[in-house]
Order: sequence, then structure tokens, then C-alpha cells
Amino acid sequence: MELCHEKQRDGLELAHTKKHYSSRKRTSGNGERADYTVYQLSRKEWAKYAAFYLALDGSISYLFFNSWIAFCILLPGGILFIREQRAVLQRERAARMAPQFLDGIQMAAASLQAGYSVENAFREAGKELENIYPQDAFIVQEFRILAAGLDVSYSLESLLMDLGRRSGVEDIRSFAEIFLTARRTGSDLLAIIRNTVSCIRQKQETMQEIETCLAGKVMEQNIMSLVPILILAYVKLTSPEFLEQMYGNVTGVAVMFLCFLVYALAYFWGRRIVRIEV
Repeated sequence: MELCHEKQRDGLELAHTKKHYSSRKRTSGNGERADYTVYQLSRKEWAKYAAFYLALDGSISYLFFNSWIAFCILLPGGILFIREQRAVLQRERAARMAPQFLDGIQMAAASLQAGYSVENAFREAGKELENIYPQDAFIVQEFRILAAGLDVSYSLESLLMDLGRRSGVEDIRSFAEIFLTARRTGSDLLAIIRNTVSCIRQKQETMQEIETCLAGKVMEQNIMSLVPILILAYVKLTSPEFLEQMYGNVTGVAVMFLCFLVYALAYFWGRRIVRIEV
């Protein structure tokens, strides 16, 4: 009878622990179980980009239209600007996450080769990562979550699949799918992990080579984007009478608006060309 009560008590404790882990699973305020597919701007970043757009809006309104009305009309563009900056920061974070994950699975493969079970290999990898990366690094946080999930009897493949979904990084998602298939088919996990690591490393090296080749072109694109604005500012400040006919009348405003539209389209087109999709 006492043995039955002990088993029931143990079952209730395990269920409570799983429930607690599941509640942590839905929270992201403290960094746990975060959804990395959406970048949340901090207050400092909001203030930084808002101030930058106000300065940009003021400069464009002054140089192209010389009007406060244009400044007010262009203010809603700040929403698109903030959205674009959020997307840029999201891509930069994803680019940092992939190499960290590669280090994590490399350490897990080393522990697996040393004789650890698969689950314990990932636990040991998490301990090693804490000696390399800061405590708030993506890979350290996520391997802690993996260890916590394993402690309450979640399967490693389900935890990796969840990480792949939340990360939004193709390499992590692909590894999780391959790992899941390997566990179900009983394949050689060590060989599969090594092969996957090799493929991910080759992809990252290729991306780095492409970025190196495009670095000069990106700099050229940034400089060429500034040239029209600088020329217009030079004329505006040194010989304002040359632009007087472009302000305050329908024809001049239409011409300046067309010039601004062409400039904006050329800028975003250039940014699109030199962007590398991860």
C-alpha cells in the first residue's frame, strides 16, 4: 500500500514538474523559450531609430521640398523604417546564431564519441559552451533549456524540433529534422551529426566568402547613395537661388517628388541586390 502511495506521489511530482516546464515553455520575457523569428526592439533601439528617422525626414523635407508639410507627410514612413531596421537586426541575429549552434553540436558530437549517451552528450556540450560564450548567449540559454527538458522526460528530438521552429534558422531546423529521422530509423547518430556539421560548416564558409566579395560593393553602394543627397545639400547651402524655382509651385514640387521617388527606388533596389539571404 505504501509503495502504491509513493508511486502516486512520484507521478504527481513528475506531472507538476512537466507542468512547470510547460509554463516556462510559453514565456519569453526572461529569455526562456524565446521566439527568435520576431525581433523585439529595446527602448534604446526604439529611441535610436526614431531619432535617426526624424533627422532623415527633416533632411529630405528640407532639401527636396523645403516644407514642413512634406515633413509631416513623410512621418508615417517611420513605421516602414522601423520595420526594415527590425528585419536587418533579425537577419544579423540569425547570422550569429548559426555558428553558435554549430559549436554546440560539434561539442555534442565530441562527447558522443567519448562514450556519453546522446542526451548526456548534449548536457555536457551545454556545460562546455558556458565556458566559451557569455551566460546570456543564445546557445547557452538554449542548451540549458534542452537540459531542463531532458530532466523532465521530454525527448531530445522534440526539443531540437522546437528549437528549430523558434530559431527561424534553416541550419538549425534542418539539423533537427535530420536528427529526428535518424533517431526514428536507428541510424548512426555520430556519423550523421558529423556529416551535418560538415555540410553546415561548408555553407557558412561559402557565405563568408560571398560576404567578403560583396563587402566592397556594399561600401560602393552606400557611398553612391549619399552622393545625390550631398550634391543637393551643397547646392542648397552654397547657391540656394538655383533651387528657389523648385519650391512653392506645382511643377517644381512634382519634379522634386519624381527625383525623390527615383532616388528612393534606386536606394532600396541597390540594398536588395547586395543583400545575402541566409
